[in-house]
Amino acid sequence: MPKKQLLVIDDEENMRHMLSALLGKEGFHVITAVNGRDGLDKLEDTDFDIILCDVRMPEMDGLSFLQELQGKRADLTVIMMSAYGTMDTAIEAMKLGAYDYISKPFKPDEIILTLKKVEERERLRWENTSLKREIRREYSFGNIIAKSSGMREIFNTIRKISGYKTTVLLMGESGTGKELISRAIHYNSVRSERPFVAINCGAIPENLLESELFGHVKGAFTDAHKDKKGLFEETEGGTLLLDEISELPLKLQVKLLRVLQEEEIRRLGENGSIPVDVRIIAASVKNLSQEVEEGSFRADLFYRLNVLPISIPPLRERKDDIPLLVDHFIEKYNGKLGTGIEGITKDALNLLLNHNWAGNVRELENTIERVMVLSESNEIEREILPPEIRNGSMLTGLASLGDELSIKKTTKMMEEDLIRRALRKTGGNHTHAARLLEISIRTLLYKIKEYGIEK
Repeated sequence: MPKKQLLVIDDEENMRHMLSALLGKEGFHVITAVNGRDGLDKLEDTDFDIILCDVRMPEMDGLSFLQELQGKRADLTVIMMSAYGTMDTAIEAMKLGAYDYISKPFKPDEIILTLKKVEERERLRWENTSLKREIRREYSFGNIIAKSSGMREIFNTIRKISGYKTTVLLMGESGTGKELISRAIHYNSVRSERPFVAINCGAIPENLLESELFGHVKGAFTDAHKDKKGLFEETEGGTLLLDEISELPLKLQVKLLRVLQEEEIRRLGENGSIPVDVRIIAASVKNLSQEVEEGSFRADLFYRLNVLPISIPPLRERKDDIPLLVDHFIEKYNGKLGTGIEGITKDALNLLLNHNWAGNVRELENTIERVMVLSESNEIEREILPPEIRNGSMLTGLASLGDELSIKKTTKMMEEDLIRRALRKTGGNHTHAARLLEISIRTLLYKIKEYGIEK
């Protein structure tokens, strides 16, 4: 294993010499600097793993060094040292990104122990990053994160069909990720270098939608002052997602059928046809076969679209995916919001697992973003979750009692559950748990023994 690079910044020669000798024996390659400015110069030439930095130094002190470092190498682990330190100085150093603060004079074992803690933290961080990378490799496809059997089958289907031009029909509730799957199909195909375009067929008025899809020539209608290409032409060689295809007017359904059959389009106001090479992916929250029966969707178009149907399960039917999705969204919004949320408590995750998620993955993502903005902790806790999620767990708990009608038995079941939750929340601290439960510590200890908790 290569030696770790360690930079010691201190204006006292004896301190630099002592730390060089001590830490050299511990397997570090030590380089020294006489002040913060000298330390920054050394950073230009060497990629250090850890920095030990004094607070009081001439020319550039330790806190000024930390400030400079923030804009250059905020990822570096810095341990501050001082013989004149106060609690305010330590807090200021931590705010500026220092990992730890040691008061001089210190014993050799103290500095070695601190460095061992740094190495252990870096090892755990590396293992965590590696584990997340492995999970992503195993459970992701494109930007879709999933481990449930239903979604894994969809991944396998996407892999098989991505290389073909065959039309795909995606069906699923709002928020299940139909556009994400469309993009995964496109970007894992030979068309990935060509455009991917999505249009919501229900969001544009009928008189504008035809021009938007097929284009028009100058003079085709009152406001047609010049020729305009439609989305079919602009997507040439790529993939066009027709979202909410059930909302496509019957008149345009006929024109879309012609595109699928003849692979050509006709602009509004033009007599000739233009050949197009576009892969069509259609998506719908409605059951198209039912729409055909009701006469609002053409049967012949449905059969042309339904060549490769993919039904995307709602989130409530694939709850195995929720922990992975939560981790994914925490990482995503830490980057976007600049927050430092490290995870989610077990209680909070259980509430998410028990929620119905009518809005599916989109609702889960919005929830995680919201609680990360509001959280004052480095973890997402149950108290910060929206009321409808917290209250929903109470209904779930009552429902789990089934047909049990005995008040005595039901009270014991709920009492045991509350005690377990209070102990989890307080990390097993009996005094704090008793205070939360509003009972005496003696009563709590008796009930812990009665219910066999903590055995």
